Amino acid sequence: MPAAETDPLRHEAGDAIAVTGAAAAAGDTAGTTTPQQPQAAKGAKAKSLDITEHLLSVNEVSAKFGTQVDTKRPAESGGLTPAVAAERLAANGPNVLTPPKRKPWWRVYLECLINLFNVLLCVAGVLQYVLLGIDPVANFPSSYIGAILIGIALLNALIEFVQLQKAQKVLESFLTMIPQKAYTIREGKLNQGPAAELVVGDVVFVKMGDKVPADLYVFSAQDMKVDNSSLTGESEPQERGPYNELRNPLEATNIVFNSTLVVAGECYGIVIRTGDSTVLGQIAGLTSSEKKRKSPLSTEIDIFVKIIAFVAILTAIVFFIAGIFIMNGNFANTINFAIGVFVAWVPEGLPATVTMLLTIAAKRMASRNVLVKELKGVETLGAITLLATDKTGTLTRNQMTATNFWTGLRMFHDTIGGNDTVSLNFPTMNTPGVSEILHISSLCARAKFDRTDVPVKEREILGDATESGLIRYAAQSLNNFDGLSELYPKVFEIPFNSDNKWHLSIHQINSTTPDGQQSNLTLFIKGAPERILRLCSSIITSDGSVEAITDQHKVQYNEAYEYMAGQGHRVLAFAQLVLPSSEFPSDFVFNKDPKNYPVGGYCFVGLASLEDPPKHGVREAIGKCRVAGVQVMMVTGDHPLTAEAIGRKINLMLSETKEGLAKRTGRPVESIEEHEVQAVVIHGERIESLTDEDWDIIFSKSEIIFARTSPKQKLEIVKRAQSLGHIVGVTGDGVNDSPALKTSDLGISMNITGSDVSKEAAAMILLDDNFASVVGGIEEGRLIFSNLKKSIKYTISHSTPEIMANLLYIIVPLPLPLTALQIIVIDLGFELFNALSYAWEPAETKTGLMKLPPRRPVTTNSVSRLRERAALHANAAGPEYKVGRFRSFINNVKRPFTDKYFWTDIFGDGEGEVLVDKNILVWAYLEAGMISTIGCFVAYFVVLYKEAGITPTLARYMQKEAASMEKNPYFSKDGPSIKNVYGDTITGEQQDEALRKAQSIYYLGVMFIQMFNLFACKATFKIPFGLHVLKNKYTWLGMIGGGGLAMLLVYVRPLNTVFSTSYKLSPIYWLIPIAFGFYLVVYASIRLIVLRKRSPTKWNPDIAGLQMFPTIWSVQSRTKNL
Repeated sequence: MPAAETDPLRHEAGDAIAVTGAAAAAGDTAGTTTPQQPQAAKGAKAKSLDITEHLLSVNEVSAKFGTQVDTKRPAESGGLTPAVAAERLAANGPNVLTPPKRKPWWRVYLECLINLFNVLLCVAGVLQYVLLGIDPVANFPSSYIGAILIGIALLNALIEFVQLQKAQKVLESFLTMIPQKAYTIREGKLNQGPAAELVVGDVVFVKMGDKVPADLYVFSAQDMKVDNSSLTGESEPQERGPYNELRNPLEATNIVFNSTLVVAGECYGIVIRTGDSTVLGQIAGLTSSEKKRKSPLSTEIDIFVKIIAFVAILTAIVFFIAGIFIMNGNFANTINFAIGVFVAWVPEGLPATVTMLLTIAAKRMASRNVLVKELKGVETLGAITLLATDKTGTLTRNQMTATNFWTGLRMFHDTIGGNDTVSLNFPTMNTPGVSEILHISSLCARAKFDRTDVPVKEREILGDATESGLIRYAAQSLNNFDGLSELYPKVFEIPFNSDNKWHLSIHQINSTTPDGQQSNLTLFIKGAPERILRLCSSIITSDGSVEAITDQHKVQYNEAYEYMAGQGHRVLAFAQLVLPSSEFPSDFVFNKDPKNYPVGGYCFVGLASLEDPPKHGVREAIGKCRVAGVQVMMVTGDHPLTAEAIGRKINLMLSETKEGLAKRTGRPVESIEEHEVQAVVIHGERIESLTDEDWDIIFSKSEIIFARTSPKQKLEIVKRAQSLGHIVGVTGDGVNDSPALKTSDLGISMNITGSDVSKEAAAMILLDDNFASVVGGIEEGRLIFSNLKKSIKYTISHSTPEIMANLLYIIVPLPLPLTALQIIVIDLGFELFNALSYAWEPAETKTGLMKLPPRRPVTTNSVSRLRERAALHANAAGPEYKVGRFRSFINNVKRPFTDKYFWTDIFGDGEGEVLVDKNILVWAYLEAGMISTIGCFVAYFVVLYKEAGITPTLARYMQKEAASMEKNPYFSKDGPSIKNVYGDTITGEQQDEALRKAQSIYYLGVMFIQMFNLFACKATFKIPFGLHVLKNKYTWLGMIGGGGLAMLLVYVRPLNTVFSTSYKLSPIYWLIPIAFGFYLVVYASIRLIVLRKRSPTKWNPDIAGLQMFPTIWSVQSRTKNL
């Protein structure tokens, strides 16, 4: 419906993609029999709209595409012949969007398999078979250890692959790429057929409620309006007809685009683009050409794997060299030892733990109606520093809603919330003017419900968005709404048009005029406020009486109108005129030309304002994001004033812009310094001219809105933010959002209102379109990252006792405390049970996670460091030099020694948080790791001493001698006897049994100490004592399951032979590692207290002005008042 002439929503929209220069079409060859539509270049980085037909006349377009049209009688147009249509269909292909390229399932699985962690496991598995080849008898266990390691890698890949396939199947069930049917005129006959068979030159008919099946040149239209929000982001329907004065094809009034919705009227058009050549197809192509960045979690896991691999390889090399001298040149044993050390460094269970933790988190997100297409997307959402969100359909309902009413010279509000400074005052049916506004809205309208047999809230409205908002409000307020059209029949109507900017209708209503005359007819009119006021001579006052309009009335009108328009609302005026029967009897015939209806002297009833309101929960969601330190930025195709008005209602913008401060203080805008304001609204037209310094200034603000942006500009905004180090999340639902969704670190699309292209481009889909789910996702992402850190901290703590067991076995030497198979069952046995319990670990505090800064915040220092490194690399390579793979490899090798930020990036720099930082490594390998190692060795030596009288010195002697024995060495059943410290002779069988008991306690010692470490690793903010560490029931289930498995391996006799354990081990020895476990928890508590004193937790500062009460709109009818 119309709005005021000054309505800001009528400003021109920005380009959707770069537009080709225009009048080039004049040179197009006309009369071609089978024109070839321009094809979008595949994979092009910069795309252009090649549409120029909007600058041509109807005759030129029909000649260009070889079709016949009749502008006066469009239904009698000739169109194409079936033969020509078939020829063009064969030449240009069907009118469908090319589906995104799908990778074959085996390639997807292979990509899951070749991540660095799985590669490391496979290498370790292959090395086990190398050991088997060196000594098949002694290293026979390597045959199944290698199979286990490779099997774990295959299983990890399978879990991730299954998750990806499930998400893809759900996504495919959402996609419906084009309209199924379309009306075409061929050889003068109107037919309905598949939209996929449309070709350029076809004459197409579309009506209200239809989706446009291709890009059309409109040559005839009646009251035509289309919803372009999915392409341009504009929430207001756009008028279309056979006229145009604009050069930008996206703004051209004689072009309608594929997939847009006809919300009013009808039209006949010539198909000028089909399939991938449509604007929709070109934007989809722009999306497919963009590459996705690695997720932060993937990057950090890769770094951790590289560190582990580097340390493992370096250690293996060093000890291989040392082993040659220690083992007197025994090459086979040295290789055996080096590979054993390498494998000991590999945390075999960690990849499975990470994958399963993310899978469990993804399932939790699915229960919240959030579909995660990629597992690592769960954690990425928790890592984002900047959330760029679309407005229409994402933050708002994309449904115009009646908001304010001004009638009887008084203002009424039918909403709760917002920044309104006027006290809330709800209208009732007894309020003068309210009934009149509702009846005018109901009768002077073309929008209608799709059905009347269900409650109003469940009905769909067919028609203009503004009319729909008024109709829905009236239907919820009037008891007899469905019968009004029969009760008061319409006898005459002039629909809205861009010249009049009003809609007039006359109805049969029996009443009396203000001067007492009988009347059978009443005229209703609504439209642009200035136009309606000019036509009025009287106005309804607060007591219901009618008075002549005075200057004071006009002042009050202006105040009300400026208030409504200042909120970014769409404002309509309403008036009526009771027609006396003496001049206009009930059978009077009205005509448009010549005009025989009253054209003035109306009674002004009032004003109503409508807006596309925020969705329920959006205000609190954005407030929580800001409290969590996540910057929320609006990027929309809508008008700046509308965007800012919505932003101020939803916590997105609280402070003043330069323009606002200048208006309040009376200063020129140019005199306002950048440091004085923290809010900025940028028009899309400015983006092309912004310098690097301008971008820095914009992103230094805490409150940012980009308005009138095109898809290409949204892409530029995302890339600029990423270049500053931001981890960017993008939410959107339109085709225009899809390139940015694809390029961002995490694209989040809507399901119900989302376009197919946006769903395909996104990594996460909100199944119920609830923006508040993003907040839950951020919290879930932060929690899973926190729990991943705890799990990794816990898991790699057992590496030290495993590694030290292998090192001391060779260096001292000692009888092997822990066999390779025991290491495997530690990593994949009780450790896996316990590590997985962190998936259900609750946050240590209810709100703590959402008050912490993002883990890699963008600061002045971080930006400077990023640019310094970029400059360093640019200088090293040269501006024109493309770095090859070999050169890149050399640069990566040199980085630890030449890049001063290399180690701070890997292990944390005090400004951010990484997955595996110095704190975790020091705790795992030095502190907890060494406590566990000492505890296990103490238990190991106590068992040897108590069970066989073997002291550490004697054990060293026996193992050293055993190295030189070719057959039946010490600690084997057939080995030689030896006297212990008590002077008793111990046989080879006794030695073997004593070693098995010692190995059993070492194995169980790792388990017992790790059980205490399980609680110690939970403590980040609080010491590991209290109810908060006992809440997770899966901790206990994991300990029971893991502990039970360990006990089976030790105390079930048939398993002793395979795992080198002994069921005869006395439980009394358990007390030694348990004592060390208690010591570990006490040490962890003292350590945490000291660290918190030295480095207190940095919480986000409070944000003044946040409104955290619910976003509630009064969509209910308030029937009880009316």
